[in-house]
Amino acid sequence: MAEMILGGLTIWYILTAGSLIFLIWDLLKNTPTGNVMKLAWVLVVIYTGPIGLFIYLLSCRQPLPNTHDAFIADRWKQAVGSLLHCVAGDATGIIISSAVVFHFGLPNGIDLIIEYIFAFLVGLFVFQALFMISMYKGNYWMAVRKTFFAEAISMNMIMAGMIPTMLILMQVIDGAHNPLHIEFWGVMSLATMVGMVTAYPINLWMVTKGIKHGMMSATPKHKGKETTSTTSEKMEANMDMSKGKQNMHHASKVSTLELFVILFSTFGLLALSLWITSLYAPITFVH
Repeated sequence: MAEMILGGLTIWYILTAGSLIFLIWDLLKNTPTGNVMKLAWVLVVIYTGPIGLFIYLLSCRQPLPNTHDAFIADRWKQAVGSLLHCVAGDATGIIISSAVVFHFGLPNGIDLIIEYIFAFLVGLFVFQALFMISMYKGNYWMAVRKTFFAEAISMNMIMAGMIPTMLILMQVIDGAHNPLHIEFWGVMSLATMVGMVTAYPINLWMVTKGIKHGMMSATPKHKGKETTSTTSEKMEANMDMSKGKQNMHHASKVSTLELFVILFSTFGLLALSLWITSLYAPITFVH
């Protein structure tokens, strides 16, 4: 059994390496998107391999030059963009903290608390705030404050998928707790994919309500003979920004009561996932 898992993971990470090489090449040569989104795609493909690349091809990669804006216009693709930087930040925080706390030998309940806090901080201060800073005229701390709610509910739904996957598989697969073993990274890859599934609906809701922006373009400026198109490109960029601001203004249509209901509902779903998980993989806070 162990040899089968090792063989399967070896093939998986060979495919992941190939997917990552193609993704980086395509982001540099073909698809115009922002630097934060590029980093998010790279991280997500590292964690999810060819599955992440497949999502990229369906939702972000422009099929022809100068078609990116039209290609990503569908709401479900916008929701993928919203999901992406949540997953990139939260999964990165969870994986890094999980790899570190393993060496302290703490009860797994304490591990989960540390992982939740660190993942939330990475998701909020790096991927959420930096992704949205342009919407707030470069005011980073305003972006942090305005994206706090979105990060909280998205984080809860990602953890609702990742925690059961992590704890149950780490209990049944030898070596899966140890970040020096390939099994650990295999479990984290699968947990990230499950987290993407559980967090997608809430990100679709936030994009629909205008609480979050989705996929965005970053149309490059050309040099030489094509510099005459710079003005029109600036106009297009301004139009994209205006659309983003309009989407954010739609958030005012969501009542404070509805926001609180959604927030506490996600905490409730996270608590439910923890309870169900504890039936199969006990969660303890003392040795």
